[in-house]
Parts: sequence; structure tokens; C-alpha cells
Amino acid sequence: MKKIAKKIYRTLFPVRYISEQQKIESYIKKGRIPWSDGYPNYKWMSINQSLASQTIMDAFRNNKLPDGFGVGLDERIVEYPWIFSSLKESSKRLLDAGSTFNCEAILNLKELKNKELIIYTFHPESVSFNEKKVSYVYGDLRELPFKNGWFEDVVCQSTIEHIDMDNSMYGYDLAHSGETKAKSYEYIKVINELVRVLCSKGSLRITFPYGKFENHGFFQQFDSEMLGKITDILLNKGSYSLAFFRYFKDGWKIVSQAECDSSESYNPHTGIGKGDDGAAHCRGICCINFNKS
Repeated sequence: MKKIAKKIYRTLFPVRYISEQQKIESYIKKGRIPWSDGYPNYKWMSINQSLASQTIMDAFRNNKLPDGFGVGLDERIVEYPWIFSSLKESSKRLLDAGSTFNCEAILNLKELKNKELIIYTFHPESVSFNEKKVSYVYGDLRELPFKNGWFEDVVCQSTIEHIDMDNSMYGYDLAHSGETKAKSYEYIKVINELVRVLCSKGSLRITFPYGKFENHGFFQQFDSEMLGKITDILLNKGSYSLAFFRYFKDGWKIVSQAECDSSESYNPHTGIGKGDDGAAHCRGICCINFNKS
């Protein structure tokens, strides 16, 4: 597995390989403490390794993760494989609602090669990939500028939890309710818009932190009541399935909704929710796969 990871990094990052590999080795040697020096490098090596592994991708398709999967890593280690393990190769027009695909490692994946990818986010980012024929559109997810049924696939990865929250750390100066501890239901507008722009027989994949309701200022963790408002919308528009992932000291596991209801997030910016399990961020994730009628 280590040889595969090294080969992936040499291919994707030939210039940076040596320095990043050194950071990874140092990170592992020092005990793999989340968010310490080398964590992003180790995390992306692990994500790339998982996406390149037929065994791992099949594990996600069969809803059975290997023991010790993703120890000390945040939710991206389960979100990306979950999304790409079910992404249709036949679909052509794809919307990334939230810009989690806007990185070289993801855009180089074979699953995206023949797709017309539109990345929609509120503000231009420091890095873009126009040379890869990626289109960028900017605005509020609550008011998408696309016509009905325009996309065959829509992905909204760990984004709706930030709607109507304090996103100033991302450079967004928007009115928000993030300073309160109440729930915001503005995300419902996003769900309606994502379903609207999805074509008949198209697929929508949504992920977000799930467990006990928590308001962390820049994001809110959804609970069963908030999830219910999403499924009520989807139920009238097509069919859906739910998957739940929860982090434990020995890694990420696929669990039932009931087993995920009590999960709590760790906010690395404030230290709230930190435990002795090595969790890097959210401990519970809900993933929705929706197919429009």
C-alpha cells in the first residue's frame, strides 16, 4: 500500500513529492496528531490512496469498511470515497455545489475526465483549474442561476452546514445567524435548489455532520429533526438512501442512524469537543444518495 501511495504522489505532485513525503514521515513519527505539521499531507495521501484502491472503493459500495480505516483523519476520508464509489460514469454534466472538488488530486480522477464540471461557490478561490476545462460560477447556493433539470449529477459535500453561519474565516462577509445557538433552517432553500436543477433520473449526493445538534458558529451539526426536513423534500421528488459514518478511536465505521444520533463534533478552532479518541473534526457524518423521479 505504501508503494501505491508513493506512486500516486509522484504522479500528482512530482515537484513537491520529496518535501511532502518528508512531512508525512515526520507526522507519522511524531504520533499522527491531527492538525499538527504534516497532517494535510498525510490526509491527502490517505484520501488518494483510498480513491485509487479497488478494495477500498468496493468496501464503500458494499457498506463494510476495513478495520482501522481513517484513524486520526477528518470526515473527508469517508466522504470522497463514498461519493466517487457511486458516481455514474455515464453522466456528463456535473455540479459541485460547494467547491470541494477544486483541487488537483480530485480533478485528476478518472471519474471526472469525461464530465462537464461546474464548480459553484460564493467567492473565487486562490487556485483555479481553467486549463482542465472546469467552469466556475459564483453566488449563493440558495439562489442558483441554472435552469430546471440542467445537471445529471449534483454533489454537495460538507457545505449545507455552513449556510447562514459565520463564514468570515473563509473571507465571506455575509449576514448570518452564526452568533446564536439556535438552529438555522436556511439550508432547506439549498436543498430545494439542488433538486430543482437536477434532471429527471439524475443523482444528488449530499454529506454533512450529523449527531447531536451543535452550533459551532461557522457550522452547525445536524440532528434527526433537521435531517427529517431534508428527507421530507426528497421523498416527494424521488427516492433516496441514507448512509451514516461514525468515528471511533480505532477509525471510521459504517453505523446505523441510531448509533450516530449521539455523536459530537470536535471544533479544532475552539477546542470544543476534543476527546482522547484522536478525532480530527466531526465524529458523525450523514450521506444522502437521492435519485430524482
